[in-house]
Amino acid sequence: MNKYKKLLLSILFDAIGYVSYLIPGIGELSDIIWAPLSAWIMTKLYKGTSGKVAAVINFAEEALPGFDFIPTFTLMWIYSNIFKGKSK
Repeated sequence: MNKYKKLLLSILFDAIGYVSYLIPGIGELSDIIWAPLSAWIMTKLYKGTSGKVAAVINFAEEALPGFDFIPTFTLMWIYSNIFKGKSK
């Protein structure tokens, strides 16, 4: 997959994670569904050990109240494409 397509998808998935802020109370309930789904998506979007580690971090970030503001998908894209220097 093209690295810029992955960037757009990463931004989209982070934006979906922010939706829980739109409806106070009920929004946190949506994280029960989104946390495991986003972790699974992370493993599909970013392969290998780093994708699995990012999935665990992403799950925790989505499942814990108040941490939804962290753009985990976008940070993983930055790690994969800038720090690590390659796209998987």
